Amino acid sequence: MSLTVLRTVDAWWVRTPGGAAQVETDATTTGELLAEPERIEAARESGQTVDPTTLDLVAPVTTPCRVVAQMTNFASHVEDAGLDPASIPLAFFRKTSGSISGPFDDIVRPDHVCCLDYEVEIGLVIGRELPVGTQVTEDSWTTYVAGLVVTNDVSARDIQLPKTQFFESKSYPTFTPAGPALVLLDDDELKRFGDLRLRLWVNGDLRQDAVVQTDMIYPPLEALQALSRFQRLDAGDLLLTGTPAGTALSAPPKPVELVAALLPPTLKWKIFFQRQARNPKYLAHGDVVEVAIGTDDGAIDLGLQRTVVRSS
Repeated sequence: MSLTVLRTVDAWWVRTPGGAAQVETDATTTGELLAEPERIEAARESGQTVDPTTLDLVAPVTTPCRVVAQMTNFASHVEDAGLDPASIPLAFFRKTSGSISGPFDDIVRPDHVCCLDYEVEIGLVIGRELPVGTQVTEDSWTTYVAGLVVTNDVSARDIQLPKTQFFESKSYPTFTPAGPALVLLDDDELKRFGDLRLRLWVNGDLRQDAVVQTDMIYPPLEALQALSRFQRLDAGDLLLTGTPAGTALSAPPKPVELVAALLPPTLKWKIFFQRQARNPKYLAHGDVVEVAIGTDDGAIDLGLQRTVVRSS
């Protein structure tokens, strides 16, 4: 049975039918809290609660931690980029954990960034040590995942594409809003991962809407199997699992792409981003971004994240 964990600056909470009950713990990190399941369970049984809407929530994933992300992991997103999903390998990139921010914090656009994009993603929060060389199987993968969290992989496209790297463009402070909750799931619930629907709105306009089962290319089992060959993970680390179509960035028409291929790289990107600057879907100062993930039947609900874009 799922448990919804909330975090404020100085406490951890569990959502109950009567409200939010404080966890009696000295844990200061997500990993330390996950090592105390009995305290989390005790809070769920507590009769002393507060109205959760009165809590000033921060990210339920504490830092520092490892933040690993899967690249181009939804078929619709790959096709939107003008590529063939069958040709896409399983690949990863890293983000700084300094990019993690709260579920209702502002997204701060650096002054030098023009093309600020959004990506709704399911975050897997690791529940126990996964050393390099671990054999992850279909039966065991759920034992390494404590739960799930809503994330937004905010991206500076005009930094990402010309530099052909993801690290800087996705690592600025506030570029990984996480929460509002860490939803702890049992094995059977995690096996419903494919039923999760990802949705993202900008100013009330639904931009992204997809179900994992029909769109994700490499599910968590394959991701964890690949990572276990080279990347150690520990309790409290975060794995982002990709985003569906609907981001502001999309592939240019084929004739434009063919002509651009003949240009010097500097000129090509200058022309490309001159065109992109006219794209109204990129995030601007004052835009409200809302992100929600859950199953259509409501059995698993990771909550609603709401952030506002601000210029630095």
